[in-house]
Amino acid sequence: MMIRYRNIRIEDIPAVKAWPPYPPEFAGLDYSLRDGGWLDEYYPKPGTDIIVAEKAGSVAGFAILAREPPAGAELRIALHPEKLGQGFGKALARMMLLHGFTKPDIDTIRLIVRKNNLRARKLYCDLHFRNTGECIEEILGEEIAFDRMELDKTTFFEETLR
Repeated sequence: MMIRYRNIRIEDIPAVKAWPPYPPEFAGLDYSLRDGGWLDEYYPKPGTDIIVAEKAGSVAGFAILAREPPAGAELRIALHPEKLGQGFGKALARMMLLHGFTKPDIDTIRLIVRKNNLRARKLYCDLHFRNTGECIEEILGEEIAFDRMELDKTTFFEETLR
């Protein structure tokens, strides 16, 4: 699978917002791609890197790494609905983790993952994230259960890149 990574461009945002809806098992994640979603929230934010993964000239997914002082960052990943289950998530996550952990101001990368998103939970466990707790977040008026997970720089370089 030949994937090209690059920084997001302003013209990518409307293209992502025009992606088709997610399949029913991931329908709750669709809000992150639309108006008021992740790109609107993070694109203008200082200390945030947004990388897109391209396959055959079109955006297959994107990852957001938002710095959290003093030495952390939050990771978010979204894939094109037609690219789910094809390895793009793992490739994009590994690339963004490498990108983040080569920065001197990032020692830990955190994320939250829906408890019912079994594919993502497996991916993050395979990448050696460890569960650090649980939380409830309100999304579009609904309370959603999440696991908090994190990965430190040492574990990433010792385990994930083996």
